[in-house]
Amino acid sequence: MKLREIETRIMHPMLGNTIPLPEYATDGSAALDLRACIDSDITVAPGETVTVPSGLAIGIHDPSLVAILVPRSGLGIKHGIVLANTVGVIDSDYQGEILVGIRNQGRESYTIRQGERICQMLFIPVTRVSLKVVEEFSEESSRGSGGFGHTGRM
Repeated sequence: MKLREIETRIMHPMLGNTIPLPEYATDGSAALDLRACIDSDITVAPGETVTVPSGLAIGIHDPSLVAILVPRSGLGIKHGIVLANTVGVIDSDYQGEILVGIRNQGRESYTIRQGERICQMLFIPVTRVSLKVVEEFSEESSRGSGGFGHTGRM
């Protein structure tokens, strides 16, 4: 499979040397693992939010593509370590260092180690739209305006 190239700038000299560049963990992985590019470990107390640098910046240059940061399931389930904003959006025109907001929702402090995989970066297509204001929708759906829990538990 031919991979699409995304321009990447190294923002910290450890990245690509003592800390590996982002990579797919397996052949079937959908997202690249981003690592904590930090000089020393960071301990995150329960309920605390910290910002962790990734050590890299990307240039997507294509508004039909976005990079999405998502939590690592193992960190979230085992330790309560999630992204502070639940999902991060790296727009096609952002070229600064990717910083990862980490929140400890667990009951115990967690220490982020230098080079630890802290989140995943997923590239997905974008469809931009224009909003057309209408009085009524041109087609009704079977759900209609049913809100939260409208379709039941099962």
